[in-house]
Amino acid sequence: MTYTTKGHLEVEDRGEVLIVRVDGGPHSLFGIDIANQLEELVDRVDRDPGIRAVVFTGTRPGRFVSHADVRWLQEEGAAVPPFGRRGASAIARVARGADRARALEPVMRKTPLWGAVQLDRLHATFLRMNASGVIFVAALNGSALGLGAEFAWACDLRVMADGDFFIGQPEVLLGINPGGGGTQRLTRLIGTHRSLVAILEGKPFTPAQALANGAVDEVVAPGDVVTRAAELAEYFGARPREAVAAVKRSVYFGGSMSLSEGLHVERTEFLGTDQSDDGQQLMLDYLESTDSTGELPLYNPDIYKQALESGRVPGTRSTNGQ
Repeated sequence: MTYTTKGHLEVEDRGEVLIVRVDGGPHSLFGIDIANQLEELVDRVDRDPGIRAVVFTGTRPGRFVSHADVRWLQEEGAAVPPFGRRGASAIARVARGADRARALEPVMRKTPLWGAVQLDRLHATFLRMNASGVIFVAALNGSALGLGAEFAWACDLRVMADGDFFIGQPEVLLGINPGGGGTQRLTRLIGTHRSLVAILEGKPFTPAQALANGAVDEVVAPGDVVTRAAELAEYFGARPREAVAAVKRSVYFGGSMSLSEGLHVERTEFLGTDQSDDGQQLMLDYLESTDSTGELPLYNPDIYKQALESGRVPGTRSTNGQ
């Protein structure tokens, strides 16, 4: 194995929000080092109740993350004997089981399955981001293709720099299929047909096209990308963390199931938040405020505005500044 590209994450701690700059080397590539450090970062923020949001951006001007390190993909693919779709499916399932048994890692590293294990591990990291009570924001300071785009799709919100930049899935032009979740997450963002056409053609979106299609949430001046992303991170991160996690799991996972299955996911998450300390206290405050004022708090425009800004409906005590 001659794969040698290194990369690292530069973490800036701003209290409840982390600004994480992705340094993928001279070409801003996403390789195994970035994948491993991202896994460690997600572990860290999930364990730390003081962290509410994470903003990712690139270190190189004009690039968020260029794409995956092609040498990484090529060498891992070449290490596995040719097989059909059934064989690929079997290997993917074996890799998932092997990855869950971390004690087997030293053995797996010496087998052709290691590349599949790495891919499964990256998918697991992205899925943990989707299930987390932490808000993840991609501050696209420039272009992103392939795995760079898939990294952005795995975040909860995306702010993109305006200018001569692009984002998309060009894998078909290299004779491969997106492997980091592009066919699934982009489809859920912009719809089946638009996603199919974009991925089949391999042509990326301009910032304006990405915004119009719903692939990014905002397009701002290049110098404002991180600032705006941090503002969104603080705004959405202010909501009760347990409720954020429940909403994300319901939407990301329940939203792709049948209606009855999705409703089961929602019920499960609702029952959890309904019994939580935050949920109980906020509902009691709401009832107390209703009783004391004679009006439902969310029908008072000023209180609703306060709730949106603070991330929670103020009760009588907090409304009075106590």
